[in-house]
Amino acid sequence: MIKILIVDDHPVVRKGLKQIMEETKNITVVDEAETGQEVLKKVKKNKYDVVLLDISLPDMNGLEVLRALKSEYPEINVLMLSIYPEEQYAMRSLRGGASGYLTKEKLPDELILAIKTVTQGRKYITPSVAELLAINIEKDRIGLPHEVLSDREFRIMCMMASGKTASDIADELSLSVKTVSTYRYRILKKMKMKNNAEIIRYVIEQKLIDVRG
Repeated sequence: MIKILIVDDHPVVRKGLKQIMEETKNITVVDEAETGQEVLKKVKKNKYDVVLLDISLPDMNGLEVLRALKSEYPEINVLMLSIYPEEQYAMRSLRGGASGYLTKEKLPDELILAIKTVTQGRKYITPSVAELLAINIEKDRIGLPHEVLSDREFRIMCMMASGKTASDIADELSLSVKTVSTYRYRILKKMKMKNNAEIIRYVIEQKLIDVRG
């Protein structure tokens, strides 16, 4: 029996995921969590075959939770789930040790296949992520400015580029506006850019956010 831990701060999403898996033999949801800290506590006490981990959590970014999990339990299978396009977080998730990355719009079709794949010791790579991997291999030879950003800086950069104000970002990430401004300064300095317009142009050119509307 494949034991699953679902991590999402929305009860409706957790219920939907659980329902999908209850319809499949040999897969059972044994636990749920709403925050990053809750995940870390549960994994410390219990054993799971797969952790379904949302990128957006109220207390920690999913990538931060992923790195903490893989640092402490390198053998654990983590499937990242997100509303964000693969261009934005798939590569960072895989580099952080994730076994796969799924956008929520692709559920439920790929979820069961992904779970079965990672429990066999393999990565679950969609065709679109495989294409991104090929593109990034070439890009890595050159080295891209945003690769020097931390996961938190990268996320804030993408939020800035999507048109969110410092207040919007502060509210969503539970930070002060001053802290967001400090992150903005670091991002501009690391990226060697002068203003938000240059950041927006760069993010769009590199297809780091979905601008299809």
